[in-house]
Amino acid sequence: MSEGATSRGAASFHKLGVACGLAAGVWLGAAEAPTKLVNAGLSPFAISLCMVVGVFTARWTFPTLLKGTRSVSADLMANKHLIVWALLAGFLWVVANTLTVFAIRDVGLATAFPIWNANSLIGILWGWLLFGELKGGGRNVGKILAGATIIVVATILLGFSTLHNTAIPPGHAARGLLAAAGASLMWGTMYIPYRKAYLSGLNPLSFVTAFTLGELGLMALLTFLFDGGIRGTLHELAPHSHLLFWLFLGGFVWVVGDIFQQYATKYIGISRGIPLSNTNQLWGLAWGGLVFGELSTADPTHRMLVVAGSLLMLLGALLISSAATSGTEETARLAAIQRECDRYGISTEDVSSTATQEERRHWWDALIVLAATAVFVFFGMHAAVPTIAMNLLWMAALATVMLLSITWCGWMLWRRTRFN
Repeated sequence: MSEGATSRGAASFHKLGVACGLAAGVWLGAAEAPTKLVNAGLSPFAISLCMVVGVFTARWTFPTLLKGTRSVSADLMANKHLIVWALLAGFLWVVANTLTVFAIRDVGLATAFPIWNANSLIGILWGWLLFGELKGGGRNVGKILAGATIIVVATILLGFSTLHNTAIPPGHAARGLLAAAGASLMWGTMYIPYRKAYLSGLNPLSFVTAFTLGELGLMALLTFLFDGGIRGTLHELAPHSHLLFWLFLGGFVWVVGDIFQQYATKYIGISRGIPLSNTNQLWGLAWGGLVFGELSTADPTHRMLVVAGSLLMLLGALLISSAATSGTEETARLAAIQRECDRYGISTEDVSSTATQEERRHWWDALIVLAATAVFVFFGMHAAVPTIAMNLLWMAALATVMLLSITWCGWMLWRRTRFN
């Protein structure tokens, strides 16, 4: 293959990774909206448990159609050493997600979202230390460091914004900021298993399968230890059964966003993919401010700080993600792949061949999809609109953007990779 063809191929995958990151931002931003139901009296653990069960159930809907269960099983068996990393990523996600529910309860979605999205800084650090990202990047290093600095400034700005919001008690503001910062640390570290998996050739849909098992197991343990056990949680949820559909829906939306985020990590790395997917901060701000009216009673200073901090964070993320991979960085990436292959005793040819494996679907895949879909239909039939003030016009507008993004990016993935 000529050098020009190789360059065009790399540019094509960079564009695909950027598209996946943007689509991930749209869907991940919407996934946290159902956690507003914490105001309905549910505990953060109960809300997080419902979302995790929704995530687990959603894994067996359309992702199963994209790549059959037998192909996923074969992929995991060929990469047994990565199963424990996928489970670990699920554990980290559960802790982070539970912390976000506490943060939303104490400081609101519009403010908490930007704080925990500082996870991009953690991701950049791990990408550089462990996987050779940015090594020999030249101007790209300057862009990414400048973007990281902007994100830090934006995070501090948004942190101060909560102190000017007189509607939030000072003790709650500090607790909410701490919870959001903890979520940032957990989510930033979660991308280590992501990157290890894709350097070894694991398909994102296979990774998600083991990932959701880890989520479900740890969330059940946390509920048992800190929320009166599964029976106590079920007793708490019984009077609010009409709200469960919305929490399950949040889990489904998150699965879509995470699949796009994992493809972004696969194609453009942690240092670029995660900041780009962190544009979900603006979508979270849109859901919190436009749909739920979180900023309607805020004073002018609070609004100015939230908007300025959000725009700065977006600028930093875009600056980071615009730095296309250089030839020297590509050499460092190939060295990281070789190191992973040597560590686990696999060949680089095996890693490359996984990208062209044929997915095989069987009759039981259809039954799995139907069963998982039936769960959502069942809860949907018993759902009721939450008694929370919402702007339905803005909700419809944001939902339309979500549908357009999944259609656009899904088509690009299918045309370029057939989801392999």
